[in-house]
Amino acid sequence: MLGKIIGAFVGGRVAEKTSGVGGPTGAALGVLAPAILRRLSIPGMLALAAGGYIAKRIDERKRVPDAAE
Repeated sequence: MLGKIIGAFVGGRVAEKTSGVGGPTGAALGVLAPAILRRLSIPGMLALAAGGYIAKRIDERKRVPDAAE
């Protein structure tokens, strides 16, 4: 139960800094994330981490202004 409370708190904080995700949605994701991760296999976790890294890199490239303009 303590893990769910901590997960909801962290999820709510992350949602405040993420556009498109509200506080209650982030809290719900924070509660569900540990349960989902427990059910993933090692290759599934690696694929999830790689996908997150790739999404982060794409997002960073979109935010950088072009030097040519």
